[in-house]
Amino acid sequence: MSESWDEREPGVLQLPSGRLVRGRGLRKGLDPAAAHPTYGVYLLGKEPPEVPWDTRWLRWPDFRLPRDRADARKVLAETWERAADPAERVEIACGGGRGRTGTALACLAVLDGVPAAEAVEFVRRNYDRHAVETPWQRRYVRRFGE
Repeated sequence: MSESWDEREPGVLQLPSGRLVRGRGLRKGLDPAAAHPTYGVYLLGKEPPEVPWDTRWLRWPDFRLPRDRADARKVLAETWERAADPAERVEIACGGGRGRTGTALACLAVLDGVPAAEAVEFVRRNYDRHAVETPWQRRYVRRFGE
């Protein structure tokens, strides 16, 4: 049986409910000493490589928004639910770990009760100060709460 993330580990975001989700950039690789996720959501323009844990792929080109926004909402809601289980280590990742990953983390924060107008700042303060890179990503987060 696995345990949840250590909140002191790099990239781990603690949501107000206590749920822990790790964000990371896939181009940086996975630290061999770091814990592996039990579930990963990969936000990429093309299908990610296979990994030995449960995954979901959201078609989400770099610097853009998800191709299918209804599917993205469903996947992010499922991800938020899975993060409530202390036996799960949930990860969200894109190429660099900032724009798409930050946007998805901000949407999880909205699902967790952070007001949509404050979610980007929450993620920038608690995950990466450069998260959510484009104006349309910020707008997507604001509208995600509607």
